Amino acid sequence: MKIIWLGHGSFRFEIGGQVLLLDPWLTGNPVLPEEQHDAAVTGASHILLTHTHFDHVVDVLPLTKKLNVPAVGQYDLMTFWSETEEIETIGFNKGGTVDLGGVKVAMVPASHSSTFQTRDGLRTGGSEVGFVIIGEGHTIYASGDTAIMADMGWIGDYYKPDVGILSAGGHFTMDMAQAAYAAKTYFDFKTVIPCHYKTFPLLEQDAAALRSGLPGVDVIEPQVMQAIEL
Repeated sequence: MKIIWLGHGSFRFEIGGQVLLLDPWLTGNPVLPEEQHDAAVTGASHILLTHTHFDHVVDVLPLTKKLNVPAVGQYDLMTFWSETEEIETIGFNKGGTVDLGGVKVAMVPASHSSTFQTRDGLRTGGSEVGFVIIGEGHTIYASGDTAIMADMGWIGDYYKPDVGILSAGGHFTMDMAQAAYAAKTYFDFKTVIPCHYKTFPLLEQDAAALRSGLPGVDVIEPQVMQAIEL
């Protein structure tokens, strides 16, 4: 299994014979060079979306059409897109699990917001979520953009993920210290990978507080387009 950070909250998972893109942000992503855009998405089988803020959604529709792959996400938005954008979608909701062929994806709550700008003003795009990705003997909790929340208790107890991909940049989501608190309070991770940081000066720039708060856990600071193999 390979986990490849595309910068910010974007990832590429090569798992169970599939290639999943999570919130792929290419256009305007300041830490993903344009010459790496094709390599980031080549071979994708599915595109997972956690919510509709621009830094997560802006490339989802163009990529589904370019790559001819389904968008996977919250039911209300996926239903709307399948009717208006003529793309293939897999819509489900919190508590549900879909089998993508060799890898299963469960949708879990997040605590954030999910809006986007239109010519008629701000609109809501479904609700914000996280995902639990299960394949190749690993269970990955990808938190999506979120604050600490009590739901992490049952997510950790029920799914027992061994890998945590945690939004930890602060300001818009948990910061590193909060992510460490959430990880040690609600989960028993073997590996933790921070994300949604370093993109802008406003966000945290390193994972020192996360690492110091999780002794005994393998905290891996991802590097853009460099595979983490588990």
